[in-house]
Amino acid sequence: MTVAYLGLGANLGDARQSLKDAVVCLAQQHAITVLAKSSLYRTAPIDAGGDDYYNLVVKLETSLSAPALLALCHRIEHHFGRERPFRNAPRTLDLDIVLYGDARMDEPDLVIPHPRAHQRAFVLVPLVEIDPEIVIPGHGRAEALLPGVADQRIEKVKTCCCPVADALARAAKKAVGACGKDRAASGDAAASEASAATHGGHS
Repeated sequence: MTVAYLGLGANLGDARQSLKDAVVCLAQQHAITVLAKSSLYRTAPIDAGGDDYYNLVVKLETSLSAPALLALCHRIEHHFGRERPFRNAPRTLDLDIVLYGDARMDEPDLVIPHPRAHQRAFVLVPLVEIDPEIVIPGHGRAEALLPGVADQRIEKVKTCCCPVADALARAAKKAVGACGKDRAASGDAAASEASAATHGGHS
């Protein structure tokens, strides 16, 4: 089993709800255990136009290889209507592998750690929130990298903690049945699906 960190982002449609539902999708996979989820953050687009993004980071444990995990991320993105008309296009959902254990990979369709993670506040801030001691291989402690992204706009989103909101969250969780656990039972065989996709992000 490997501990991995995924960065999630969206700026089309009901972006906040899409991120919540995507976390539910991940938690429903047989090969994944969600260990922690950061707060939700609102961030300015970087090198792109469009509306502000909503972002968060999820810490998980998985038996999937890195390529198979990437393939799963792409399937979930597709389920949420992700399209890639051009680089840095607005998106309904973006799932990136930020870290996969202490692995370092540099393949045409998969680079780990994510090549721009150390330069992006929308990755570093939620990453440090859930794991203050986390180290990005090749770049050092994530917390020490925060001053370098201090000029990037990011704000934590206040959430409503009330019985009605909790009830709505439970209802939303039940509604995401299409992302049931059987979707991830493919294991490492899913890695072939990653070859046609890019390891892109809200870069």
